[in-house]
Amino acid sequence: MQVITEKLRGFLQYVAVQFIEHPAQAQLKVTELAPKKLRFKLVLTQTDVALLIGRNGFTASAIRSVMKAAADREGVHASLQIHSHEEEAEMMARDGGH
Repeated sequence: MQVITEKLRGFLQYVAVQFIEHPAQAQLKVTELAPKKLRFKLVLTQTDVALLIGRNGFTASAIRSVMKAAADREGVHASLQIHSHEEEAEMMARDGGH
């Protein structure tokens, strides 16, 4: 599981940097929700969120499709969430930091 997690992390880091303007402010969080189930969360500046999601969500959809195909080959379910730092702070406050 660690190997596929690191491969997907590397893929997302590489792809995200190609689209965003503030890579130093980007955070990639990985959570293992269950055995063979991963959640990747990209936390970006608001402008970078718009750049990464793309027109009508096509860029984000393409990234998710490639990530899902790579994970499926290893029998792993992977999801990708893309949030701004502000949205992440709101969710953390609402969920009590969990």
